[in-house]
Amino acid sequence: MATTDVALQDAPGRLERKPIVNDMSIQVATVNGSGSQSSNTVLLRSIFQMGVPVSGKNLFPSNIAGLPTWYTIRANKDGYIARKKEIDFLIAMNAETAQEDVMSLAPGAAALYDEPLNLSTLRNDLVFYAVPYDKLVATVCPEAKLRKLVKNMIYVGVVAKLLDIDMAEVEKAIRKQFAKKAKAANLNMAAAQAGFDYAAANLNKQDPFHIARMDKTKGKIIIDGNSAAALGCMFAGVTVVTWYPITPSSSLVETLIDYMKEHRIGPDGKATFAIVQAEDELAAIGMVIGGGWAGARAMTATAGPGISLMAEFAGLAYYTEVPGVIWDIQRVGPSTGLPTRTSQGDILSTAFLSHGDTKNILLIPSSVSECFDMAQDAFNLAEQFQTLVFVMSDLDLGMNNWMSDPFKYPETPINRGKVLSKEDLDRLGGFARYKDVDGDGIGYRTLPGTDHPAAAYFVRGSGHNEKSQYSERPDDFERNMERINRKFETARSFVPRPEVASADKSKIGIIAYGTSHWAIVESRDQLSKEYKCETDYLRLKAYPFTREVHEFVEKHERVYLVEQNRDAQMLSLLKLDIRPELITRLRSVSHIHGLPLDARSVTDQIMTMEGK
Repeated sequence: MATTDVALQDAPGRLERKPIVNDMSIQVATVNGSGSQSSNTVLLRSIFQMGVPVSGKNLFPSNIAGLPTWYTIRANKDGYIARKKEIDFLIAMNAETAQEDVMSLAPGAAALYDEPLNLSTLRNDLVFYAVPYDKLVATVCPEAKLRKLVKNMIYVGVVAKLLDIDMAEVEKAIRKQFAKKAKAANLNMAAAQAGFDYAAANLNKQDPFHIARMDKTKGKIIIDGNSAAALGCMFAGVTVVTWYPITPSSSLVETLIDYMKEHRIGPDGKATFAIVQAEDELAAIGMVIGGGWAGARAMTATAGPGISLMAEFAGLAYYTEVPGVIWDIQRVGPSTGLPTRTSQGDILSTAFLSHGDTKNILLIPSSVSECFDMAQDAFNLAEQFQTLVFVMSDLDLGMNNWMSDPFKYPETPINRGKVLSKEDLDRLGGFARYKDVDGDGIGYRTLPGTDHPAAAYFVRGSGHNEKSQYSERPDDFERNMERINRKFETARSFVPRPEVASADKSKIGIIAYGTSHWAIVESRDQLSKEYKCETDYLRLKAYPFTREVHEFVEKHERVYLVEQNRDAQMLSLLKLDIRPELITRLRSVSHIHGLPLDARSVTDQIMTMEGK
């Protein structure tokens, strides 16, 4: 855990034990492109390997190199993994931001800095440690061109000494980071050891922070959401993947390519899949629709600007009723916006994506394990309801590293929905593609290649009747649109149910979704401990809303809906869904800064709105 047990002299002859610090955050301020990612990952993994619950948040610019970047590691005894608002231990490596970074610290924090920056003169209420990185790196790295990259590993060794991180765990993490590069691993280990040795010989420990071993990460893994999603898509049986690179979704498909090459090559050496980098997002979704119509499990991954470009084709899939899966790794918009900041700003536009009357199924993971599981849910729902299903992840979940239990091997059979076989057609004699036979709004379909004369069918983006014949009759159009809406209503009973946590008879409810969940877990504890304010909590997992969401609003006098966008987009969807007399119970808690949501901001805003 992040802890301290330091004896402080507060009067002659008497010692006072400073309370244990069970929560701390480490922020590394560097320059984009300086190679700090490896060092930060090593530091994170070293703490994790000591059994301490940990999370890492990377705040990086949208250019290739040269601008400031910050990486924040949180270690917490109780397992809180949302971003912590306050910084306890700063590693200042960027001359351009160093003074601002130091001035933002709360009194009592510690700052480790590159000696030439001379930061100790800025304040007298912090603990400062100066390290001559350039001198140290020169002793371990003969090649001058590599020193910029190796230099960052020196602060890992210094921090290990100052915070009591086991150097055996540091070495283990370095060996893992450079598993296929023994020479690089040895060089970086030498740099970390040089930092450790310098700190041991020259730095007098003054701050109260250190890391003590725990046993709360045994059996857990560290993985980012995009990698978990890629793994889930492979297990879901995806065969067609089309994409156009865009931050922060690119790594999802890049990782999926690696997985598929490793696990989905047939005995004859040929791929059992097709992955195509399209010329743009419009072409990517067009290929998904073609693949879905042909019977493939097809998908693409994108971000908000790509979703905008896909609108017309999304309408075609909606009206022709072709299955497909789209991963939206949300970032700050509009337009290109802040492409390397996290957001939940695509909810409203994606729910109704395209023109005319459309309503789309959204799945909303909050963890890497749900990225894995919901990948399978998405393909099953897409084929069951013959429609596009959007998985609404975000940059924080997709690109940052998260702790998780190992994923469970899928046990649910693949659901291909209402697909008629040759034997079905022999028995039925034929079918009407867009006829609602079962009252659930879902028609039957055949897959191309089915060996039966009645299996051939057209899908139409223009007006059509139940038999997929061209029609501009108003009654045909109205009947078709009402049936598709009935299908959407049916989906309420099949999308993932929300997760509800009750404080028993609380008057206040909180609704959140996605990565906001982790701040809410911590905020509810703050509200209870600091203000004696008990709350119930519902975490949304999908749209359309299920009955549990309506019941939750009905049970509470006030319901705070927390989300990471300006216009309370999920709140707007909920207002359209519940009884009008319940709308006054809803209140918005919105955050739009692009930083992962922290608990303290939520707590403060709810208490302000509660008048306390």
